[in-house]
Amino acid sequence: MAKKFMYEHDAPIVETDCGRVHGFMFDDVYTFKGIPYARAKRFKDPQRFTWDGVLECTNFNYACPVIEAPALDHSIDFDRHLEVKSEECQNLNIWTPGLDGAKRPVVVWLHGGGMSFGSSSEDGLCTGENIAKCGDAVCVSVNHRLNILGYCDLSDFGDEYKNSANQGIADMVFALKWVHENIEKFGGDPGNVTLFGQSGGGMKVTTILQTPAADGLFHKGVIMSGVQSESMCDNHGSGKAMGEYLMKETGCKDISELSEVSLDKLFAAAAKMRKEMKFKGFNTGETPTKNYYYMGDPSYAGFREETKNIPLFVGTTFGEFNATKSYAYEKHKMSDDEMRARVEAEFGKELADKIIPIFKEAYPARPLIDVISADYLFRYYAKAYVKKRSALNSCTYEYVFDQDMPMLGGVSPLHGNDLGFFFHTTEKAPGLNEPGVTEAMEDQVFKTFMAFARTGDPNNETIPELLPSAPGKVNTIFFRKEPEVRVNFDDSLNAALSDAFLDEQEEFMRNAISGRLG
Repeated sequence: MAKKFMYEHDAPIVETDCGRVHGFMFDDVYTFKGIPYARAKRFKDPQRFTWDGVLECTNFNYACPVIEAPALDHSIDFDRHLEVKSEECQNLNIWTPGLDGAKRPVVVWLHGGGMSFGSSSEDGLCTGENIAKCGDAVCVSVNHRLNILGYCDLSDFGDEYKNSANQGIADMVFALKWVHENIEKFGGDPGNVTLFGQSGGGMKVTTILQTPAADGLFHKGVIMSGVQSESMCDNHGSGKAMGEYLMKETGCKDISELSEVSLDKLFAAAAKMRKEMKFKGFNTGETPTKNYYYMGDPSYAGFREETKNIPLFVGTTFGEFNATKSYAYEKHKMSDDEMRARVEAEFGKELADKIIPIFKEAYPARPLIDVISADYLFRYYAKAYVKKRSALNSCTYEYVFDQDMPMLGGVSPLHGNDLGFFFHTTEKAPGLNEPGVTEAMEDQVFKTFMAFARTGDPNNETIPELLPSAPGKVNTIFFRKEPEVRVNFDDSLNAALSDAFLDEQEEFMRNAISGRLG
């Protein structure tokens, strides 16, 4: 059946404080894509951008260029898109149920890809039409500067570059200011804004919490597989060597020339620099740097007093990147003895003997073989974050997405497999769909997300009561066919797996979140 569509010369048009924007209405959702919220010269602060007349905002705008494109994802449980890229990438997208002045909750999506790649439109699961339609909320997604364009610390070369190290954050803060000033015209409540992001997007939520310029512009946060170690979130040390290296490789005689050199030359120099300097401890412009603007990752800088009582919902998937190992075996066909033999081959007998009983206690409903695909990197840092933050407040909640994907006899939930459930877009990804399961799971996760976005409390009729975590007591909701809340369920397992493999996993992640350079 055809759905209602509307696009006329004079509607739907919204008057923002920067100019008028022209979108469209489809299936009772008003959509405005590619609205520019700022413009910026390379390495410089974002600036207000205005226009005359009516700006067409009916399709996605430019994404930030990447130094080296990540490998194409051929999985059938995601919906990947390719984008056009430009340094003029400061734009946002809005989906809303109405342009009626109603003050609906606003959720602002920060995309993944570490701080180096990705965009608001690369994953077709991460669009806001169903958040608007099914959640009666306004969804905003944001593009901003990344990699060397967003995090190149040239502060040693003059005051005009004093925050070049954190321009990616500055873009996001500028977008939040734009939302604060304009979202009411799109049916949203500027006093009820929830940031949410997955992977690198979750890292961005933790970063914005540590940025005073964002205070008052958001009120809650959802961090999905996005808490990482300090070494993966922040740069340390001067960027002087980086600036000198980039000038030498691009043939620039003065630092100002880096702002004008071709992007191809700059990116070629950045790629070479990373290979030669990154693992020697140099600042290579891939993540934020602590300074007057950004207060640093809370793992070493502590949580800021101003944001300690902002409600957070922090979670991971059961398998994350380790889940790819479950593609290599068919657990529904394996005997217990075969599973044990496989675990011993993977871990060695001594470690297997230690971990097997701990795993059975932590995940009694899972077959033994799943210990191989259990995540311990994201989980390790997420739980540490929750413990530290819940010592300060009573509004920190935690989840684990624990539902297997219905392919190859059932594979552990991968990094990002929760996205379609939060966005209510599982129908777009064949590999997420299982009759009788997916609909209920989507209802469970989405209603929990929407409850949190409305009130800061995720409790609703689809889950058992979830209390906020407290000192010595981490309460975790398991999103799965039969949801369950457990307390301190995996401390021993987390410690054992992390002791054995954390360094190896961190090395993998350093490459992954850097855009897979080198």
